[in-house]
Amino acid sequence: MAAEGGIVPLNGELSPYRVFTRAEWASLRADTPMTLTIDELVRLQSLNDRLSLSEVAEIYLPLSRLLSLYVAAMQGLFRATERFLAVEDGKVPYIIGIAGSVAAGKSTTARVLEALLGRWPNTPKVQLITTDGFLFPNAELNRLGIMSRKGFPESYDTQALLRFLSAIKAGARNVRAPVYSHLIYDVVPGEEVVVDRPDILIVEGLNVLQTARPPRDGRAVPFVSDFFDFSIYVDADEEQLHEWYVSRFMHLRETAFRDPQSYFRRYAEVPEEEARRKAEELWAGTNLINLRDNILPTRQRASLILRKGDSHRIEEVALRRL
Repeated sequence: MAAEGGIVPLNGELSPYRVFTRAEWASLRADTPMTLTIDELVRLQSLNDRLSLSEVAEIYLPLSRLLSLYVAAMQGLFRATERFLAVEDGKVPYIIGIAGSVAAGKSTTARVLEALLGRWPNTPKVQLITTDGFLFPNAELNRLGIMSRKGFPESYDTQALLRFLSAIKAGARNVRAPVYSHLIYDVVPGEEVVVDRPDILIVEGLNVLQTARPPRDGRAVPFVSDFFDFSIYVDADEEQLHEWYVSRFMHLRETAFRDPQSYFRRYAEVPEEEARRKAEELWAGTNLINLRDNILPTRQRASLILRKGDSHRIEEVALRRL
């Protein structure tokens, strides 16, 4: 029996979520087979995001089973609508949004789900995009004077992202999205990813559950999340996120930052204490503010919340009641 309240209390009122301990959630795996090998898992996990096969078995296999059931139900509803209208509109992807702070492990969650969902018989084609590609290029951010607010809602070309998602939900073929490089810390000119009617599209990003002021004329779709059929928020305490961010920055200093093309190359060459001070400055001056002001307030809009404890281990799962 799922516990009430837990990680998403609402001022003492009944929670709209069912909250599961790790063991309770793991029991919902049923007979779902393990379809990932340890070698595949190593390739899927992000830097400093330590993920074990037991985490996949206890957290992600039950989640993939739930999502497969949801997608099958949506596919049945879509076919019923086609029969009623006597039309054939073609396949419309089921869209899953994944939100959460920097260093929370969103990318690992997205990649693991992409791999697992693609092995269910009713969803053989799964694609993943990140909203990083819809950031304004650095030159534009500098022109606007908001380079220091990169990752905040105003740093994204939201209209372009809305047009992209609208085309996906309209069943369009070969919809193109821009590509972002974490190495050069910028959108890559001329590089695109093509999304061609997948069964499932996973959209991962900091602010994908962000709300906006509705337009006065009522013509536009104001929220990115309006296109989501299901959404996930990867959650952790501020102190843990802080620790994970600084640890990742210092590890990158010894690895990716040493690449001559790296935007952060200079931090691979400065003394360790100076690099750590920069990591702390970036966390406190940018990422923590974005978390508190823009990201965390969207947590209650998610269909499901994955709550992490020490070492990125998911301890609780909260599923919104239908």
